[in-house]
Amino acid sequence: MENVVEKIEGKFSDKILKSYEKSAVRIYLDFKPEDIPEVAQFVFKDLGCRFIIASGTDTPAGIEILYHFSYDQQGKVISLRTLITDKKNPQMASIAKIIKGAEWIEREIWELLGVNFIGHPDLRHLLLIDDWPAGKYPLRKDQ
Repeated sequence: MENVVEKIEGKFSDKILKSYEKSAVRIYLDFKPEDIPEVAQFVFKDLGCRFIIASGTDTPAGIEILYHFSYDQQGKVISLRTLITDKKNPQMASIAKIIKGAEWIEREIWELLGVNFIGHPDLRHLLLIDDWPAGKYPLRKDQ
């Protein structure tokens, strides 16, 4: 039986920048930001992985976004990781139209890290007050 990571690697071998197995059940696959929607759609719709959450981190190299999925049949957690290097104008396509459950977490990442999720249906404040100063992101190290 082909495991879930082999299926992803088989379909996207030309787009995977790096693959890292943190443990027997946790795998990170790095992609360019523009490839994330296509890969997320395949993982969610074609493979039937369950969307867990997304996370974002401000790093010295850029803003790292991870979309975490669970493949319950094999007990694997797959994280699709990308790095947005333009910290002055961080943006990438939203996956909220593919996975409705990603709407709130993309709003949170937009609000706290300043990542513009292009195509997101409702980028507005979720955690911060509505009159929070524009351009100020609480989880950015440069602020």
